[in-house]
Amino acid sequence: MKLIFATNNAHKVEEIRHMVGQQFQLLTLQEAGIHRDIPEPFDTLEANASEKSRVIYQLTQTNCFSEDTGLEVEALNGEPGVRSARYAGEDKAFEKI
Repeated sequence: MKLIFATNNAHKVEEIRHMVGQQFQLLTLQEAGIHRDIPEPFDTLEANASEKSRVIYQLTQTNCFSEDTGLEVEALNGEPGVRSARYAGEDKAFEKI
């Protein structure tokens, strides 16, 4: 069974491939031919993950799943949450460190 994992994060893909073994043909977004950013417009990690899955299914008609991660720091009142990747500012990138 073919299944799209809504990520291009190689480490996440390898973890899931290791867990599911040969039960599924697991494809990344790139392997599925999806080369566009999928918006994450919502205020919760769950809603953003659901949106990614919905968009991918509409594009491909292939079963898919997604995830969204973020840091929720108690001392920061749950921030940065869904904005973890942009917490240092929009122009910041891990690759620049």
